[in-house]
Amino acid sequence: MSKKCEEMNGDLTIILVYMNGDLRYTCGGKVDLCMDKPVFKRKIYDEIYEWKENRSDKYALLIKGARRVGKSTIAEEFAKKEFKSYILIDFAHTSKAIIDLFDDTYDLDFFFLQLQQLMGIRLYEKESVIIFDEVQLFPKARQAIKYLVADGRYKYIETGSLLSIKKNTKDILIPSEEHKISMFPMDFEEFLWAIGDEVSAETIRHLIKNKKPAGNAMHRNLMRIFRLYMLVGGMPQAIETYIEKNNLQLVDETKREIVDLYEEDFVKIDGTGLAGDIYDAIPANLSGNASRYILSSAREGVRSEKVRKLIPDMLSSYTVNIAYHANNPDVGMALEKDAGRYKLFNSDVGLFITLAFKDKKYTENIIYNKLLSDKLDVNLGYVYENVVAQMLIAKGNNLFYYTMKSKTSNHLYEIDFLTSVKDKICPLEVKSGNYRTHKSLDVFCNKFSNRICNKYVVHTKDYKWKNGIYYIPVYMVPFL
Repeated sequence: MSKKCEEMNGDLTIILVYMNGDLRYTCGGKVDLCMDKPVFKRKIYDEIYEWKENRSDKYALLIKGARRVGKSTIAEEFAKKEFKSYILIDFAHTSKAIIDLFDDTYDLDFFFLQLQQLMGIRLYEKESVIIFDEVQLFPKARQAIKYLVADGRYKYIETGSLLSIKKNTKDILIPSEEHKISMFPMDFEEFLWAIGDEVSAETIRHLIKNKKPAGNAMHRNLMRIFRLYMLVGGMPQAIETYIEKNNLQLVDETKREIVDLYEEDFVKIDGTGLAGDIYDAIPANLSGNASRYILSSAREGVRSEKVRKLIPDMLSSYTVNIAYHANNPDVGMALEKDAGRYKLFNSDVGLFITLAFKDKKYTENIIYNKLLSDKLDVNLGYVYENVVAQMLIAKGNNLFYYTMKSKTSNHLYEIDFLTSVKDKICPLEVKSGNYRTHKSLDVFCNKFSNRICNKYVVHTKDYKWKNGIYYIPVYMVPFL
């Protein structure tokens, strides 16, 4: 047996262990099998299991999400663990012979015999699943789902980035026999699992439950881990690079490959390149502290109507998140949203960081190390705002914000995020600097006091409660 130890930024240690030819990795002494590439534990697994147990007789499962977010990996991992056999058809790389099978799905007996013969895999009735990977590339297969599900012999999982879905499905009948779930980048807790940290999440939950501060040493450590999450992000490929290479510059290169992939995809829905410009300008928009997305930051002279037409396709790609202005901040904010007044966020904070420092071909380790130690002389408030947006989305929230004009000046008071609890709302103000002054939150709470449940200031300091306000460190947001 041989071992290779690598220090991860001085805090965490990964040990690669070779046992009988198999590569295993462990953090803190826990050893797990590492296959060709790590299969990270994902919360969506439970959602997929719920479909199998309760819905798979009547519905195929459609896993929606951005490219490289891990849809194919989790679908195949689930198939391996929960079914007797499975067939995966990757429409990005499959053979013409497989494609041709879908020209005639009326004789399903012959269809399944040919499929098994071509794939060299036996299917078992009620015990096998067929995965249609990147199904958006071959709409005819998606149309066939109606008949395949009705046949009832096998289960079906579809995965796809639904970028340009309107164009890809305009000539087919979309099946109603689909149960759709969304997959997002790995959240903070999933990141902790990936790096072998089985303690921090439970610690944070305990602190929240008991309304206790962490204390200086523990808080510094938790913030450092959270900043590491912000830098690496939640894309599995980036996390894998970090674990394997322990080099944030190499992680940045991986993230840039993903960004390039997204921008190539944007051209498919908008040949003018405007969608890509909108995406690239997200960090600049947030750093400008504007009360809405400023179109001119993406491209001068662009008409708002043209952008508005692109937004649905960009949202369907799961590469961006959107927060709408709530004209009336109360329960049922979706009924009062201003569709023409919105902010855009990157769906993954790691990609956001890469976009923010995209002025060079790559971002050096020195920049990442200063970001990690919170010693870079730049205002990172917009980064924290993006990661809070991402965490709220992952928890099932739609994003809303609110602005108010000052009665004595042209100043705008802004509440960064609004969530709802039962029949009340919870305002969140995100601070990267001085958290003691929060005039916007004060004005808002005075105006809408009868509508408010809990009020939060999200910041980088330790937990405290004062004058009816919860001051919570940013790493607590996913666990609220």
